[in-house]
Amino acid sequence: MSMIRSRSAACVSGVAAVAVAGSLVAVSYAAPVPTTLEDFFLPGTQPETLNHSFSDSNNCQACHTVFEHDFDPYEGWVSSMMGQAARDPLFYACLDIANQDVAFVGDLCIRCHAPQGWLGGRSTPTDGSALSGSDFNGVGCNFCHRMVDPENFDNPSPTPAVDREVFDGVPGTNDGVDAVAPNPHTGAYVVDFFDRRRGPFDLGPDFFYHEWELSPFHANSAMCATCHDVSNPAFTAQPDGTYALNDLDTAHPTADKYDMFPVERTYSEWLMSDFAAAPIDMGGRFGGANPLVSSCQDCHMPDQNANACRLDPTARPNMPQHAFNGGNNWVLKAVRSLYPDSETFLTEQLVDDSIARAEYMLENASDMELSEDGTELTVRVVNQSGHKLPTGYPEGRRMWVNVKFFDATDNMILEHGAYDDVTADLTTGDTKVYEAKLGVDAAVSAATGIPEGESFHFAANNVWIKDNRIPPRGFTNANFDSVQASPVNYTYADGQYWDDTLYTIPKGAAYAEVRVYFQLVSKEYITFLRDANDASVGDPLNPSSGEIAYEQWELHGKSPKVEMDFGTIEFNGVCIPDFNNDGELDFFDLSAFLMALSNEMPSADINGDMNWDFFDVSAFLNLFSQGCP
Repeated sequence: MSMIRSRSAACVSGVAAVAVAGSLVAVSYAAPVPTTLEDFFLPGTQPETLNHSFSDSNNCQACHTVFEHDFDPYEGWVSSMMGQAARDPLFYACLDIANQDVAFVGDLCIRCHAPQGWLGGRSTPTDGSALSGSDFNGVGCNFCHRMVDPENFDNPSPTPAVDREVFDGVPGTNDGVDAVAPNPHTGAYVVDFFDRRRGPFDLGPDFFYHEWELSPFHANSAMCATCHDVSNPAFTAQPDGTYALNDLDTAHPTADKYDMFPVERTYSEWLMSDFAAAPIDMGGRFGGANPLVSSCQDCHMPDQNANACRLDPTARPNMPQHAFNGGNNWVLKAVRSLYPDSETFLTEQLVDDSIARAEYMLENASDMELSEDGTELTVRVVNQSGHKLPTGYPEGRRMWVNVKFFDATDNMILEHGAYDDVTADLTTGDTKVYEAKLGVDAAVSAATGIPEGESFHFAANNVWIKDNRIPPRGFTNANFDSVQASPVNYTYADGQYWDDTLYTIPKGAAYAEVRVYFQLVSKEYITFLRDANDASVGDPLNPSSGEIAYEQWELHGKSPKVEMDFGTIEFNGVCIPDFNNDGELDFFDLSAFLMALSNEMPSADINGDMNWDFFDVSAFLNLFSQGCP
C-alpha cells in the first residue's frame, strides 16, 4: 500500500527543490538542513483524515469536575503539563531552534505537544504558528480517549477485551490509516475515525452520554510509549553503531524506533525493568490505593477511591488520578504568566497543588544511604522509579549530590556540589551529576557547521556523549543496549539500580549533611535557548521564543532545585585537637591550629561564636590536654 500523505504541498515543495539525494555525510548545507516533511513521516493516523473533529477538552469539565479537589479528573488534567503542553514556553524555544537547524523537524514535536492541531493539518508551518483554539489544550481529553491500541486496531476479533477496529476503507472504521509503526513511538498514534471514547472500565449497556469502547490499552504502559519514546527518523542506525542521515526527502526505511536515533527512551527503560515483568510492592510511596507498582499509570496515575463523573454518585475504588505528575516544578507558573486564566483554566491553587505533587514524586523517586569507611564517605543513591533517574528529555535535566562537612561546633569546613540560588551556577567538578549529554559527530559537524561534540542542537544530534543516569530495578547491560538505552561513558553492573560516590572526609569534620537535588532546566540550557534562537533576538518589542523562555525562567526562580533526599552522618573517631589529622597530638597540631586561627578559618572557631580569639585557644588547649578517645 502507498503511505497516506495529507500535507501542505506548497510548504514542502520549496525545500524539496533544493534537497539532494544522499546522506548528510556527503554534502554540506547552510542551515537549516534541507529536509522535508517526508523525512519525518511516521505511520499511523494521518492529518485531516478523521471523520469527527475533536471536542474541546474544556467541555469535559461539565461532567468530569467532581468537586473532589485532590481526585478531580478535569482539574488534574488541566493543571498538568499534558494539559498545557502546547503552551509551554520551553517547548517553543526548543522548537524554533530545531527548525533553524533542520527544516520541518518541528512536525515531530507538534504531533505530541499539540496532537489535535497536528491531526487537523495545522502542523505546518512547523513552528506552531498555525495552531489555534483548542489545539492549545495540548494532549487533550478527547484525543487520549480516542486513541486505539495500534497492535489490535486491525483485529476483527469479537472479543470485547480488545479494540475491535478494521481499516483500509472499511466503512465505519479507521480510514486514513494504512500502516502502524513497529514499536510505536514519537507520536505515531492511531486514533478512532469516529468520536468513540475509550477507557479501561466497562460502562455497561445503559450508558448513553457518549459513545464508548472498552480499552485495556488505556491501562497499559504501551500507551505511554506513544510519546515517551522519542526518535529522530531522519537518522538511521548503522552497522557500526553510529547514526547517519537518510537520503533527503525520504521517509525512514523501517519506521522502527530502534533503527532511528534515540532522543528519549523512558518507555523502553521501563520495558527492560523488573516493573514491566511483574508488580512490585512499593509500599504506596507514589500515592494511591494500590501499593503494587507495575505500569506507568501505577505511578503517574495512581488509583484513588473517587468518582469519575459528577452524574454518577458511585465512587470507583480504582479511579486513576489524572494529574500525570512528573518532575516539572515551575513551567506551569510560566504558562500562567503568559496566558490568561480564562484561556488555560488554571488557578494559583491548581498550579501550587500540581507543583506539590511533582515534588512529592521526586522526593519518593530515590532513597539515599550514607556510610563511612576510614577516611571516605560513601553516598549511595538508590533509584526507586521504573525508569532511569532522571529520565525524559535529556537537555538541561539533572540530579546532583550536595555534601557539606561540618566540624564539632557546626562550622561548615567544606562543600561539594554547591549551588548558588541567585546565579543558578552549580559547582560540578567536585561531585556527581547525573545527566545525559548528546552531540554531533565529525560528519554532521562538517555538514551543518555545528561544532563537533556536546550540543544542545537536539534535532541535529546523532551521538550520545554521556549518560550516567541511574538505571531501574532489573537493569542488564544487554537488555538496555537492545533498546538504545545503555549507559554512556559510565558503568553499571547487571542488576545495579543504585550508584555510589566517594568523598574524602576532610580534617576536623565531625559530621556531614548530604542532599540529592533535581533540577528541570540548567542555566546552561536556558541560556542556549535564548542565545541560539535567531528570531528577533534583542528586539524588546518582538522577543524571540528563547528570550521569552529565559525571562520566565528568571521570573520563576531560575528552575528551582528540588531536594529529593536528605541525610546526616556523624563520623567515628573525630578528634578535634588532632588538627592536622595525622593521628598524633603534638606541636604540629598546635601550630596548625594557630595558623588557622590567625586566618579566621571556620575550623579554628572551636566554640562556634564566629569570633577567633582567646576563648578558642582556651577551648583548644582544654581538648588537647584531654587527648583523643
